[in-house]
Amino acid sequence: MILASSAGSSGIVMILWIVILFAFMYFLMIRPQQKETKKKNAMMESLAVGDTVLTTSGFYGVVIDISDDDTIIVEFGNNKNCRIPMQKAAISAVEKPEDAVAKTDDTADKTDKKDEKKK
Repeated sequence: MILASSAGSSGIVMILWIVILFAFMYFLMIRPQQKETKKKNAMMESLAVGDTVLTTSGFYGVVIDISDDDTIIVEFGNNKNCRIPMQKAAISAVEKPEDAVAKTDDTADKTDKKDEKKK
């Protein structure tokens, strides 16, 4: 009788540990991956002509045309003849033109303040 009750509680403890392990795996592995996927999908949806992109191979370029849902045409460098069609999945980062202007304005303000402090 005593052995039967301890075996039953041992099974419950084992099931509890398995549930805790799966919860731990969910919060440390699955959930962050889902957040990253949603963030990347939102970035791809907001992609527009004129955006500066960074490819997964490390090249910076400007989006010239969005052909269909999966393919875009990117212009690399100052050479207007270097236009390459590529998949959207090959883009790792997008910078909007208005974001670039805001960053340069912030940088200019910081350098002006540093110059004023030096005087």
